[in-house]
Amino acid sequence: MRKLKIQELKRLSPEEYIRIPKHPLVVVLDNVRSSYNVGAVFRTADAYLVRSLYLCGITAVPPNRDIHKTALGASETVDWKHFKHTREAVQQLKEEGYLIIAIEQMEGSSYLQDYPFQPAQKYAFIFGNEVGGISDDLIDLIDHCIEIPQFGTKHSLNIAVSAGIALWDWFTKAGH
Repeated sequence: MRKLKIQELKRLSPEEYIRIPKHPLVVVLDNVRSSYNVGAVFRTADAYLVRSLYLCGITAVPPNRDIHKTALGASETVDWKHFKHTREAVQQLKEEGYLIIAIEQMEGSSYLQDYPFQPAQKYAFIFGNEVGGISDDLIDLIDHCIEIPQFGTKHSLNIAVSAGIALWDWFTKAGH
């Protein structure tokens, strides 16, 4: 066994990445405070060919030094939009036929491992603020809530970690 060299990874160039079709998934960041988390989500979105990131409310937007530090260039290739209000972004996605999925701990949530993602369905995943979670004014727009099971004392994962787990699960189940 040996570690692969960068030249052996068959990475797409930024131009190739922009041209290839993306998966029917939009990630919505609802008032995420940390620019480092935003950058990490850009990088994860790049890895799974996410259609777009919706950066809402106080969520930092590129160009931003801290986003750039963790995104490693993904903020220049992943499509993104900024919305002053998250509700506006989610309403637009609903009108476009996206199923709105909150990644949150809520009454009636399903565990991630039990959720049956469908390949043809368009999904929008909402990740909330690091302290307060998803804004209360979005709850009536949510179609489903998915919770990532946790067993320690914190019952809270970093948003970038949650995004990586949720996107990987969606990617494997939806057959992309």
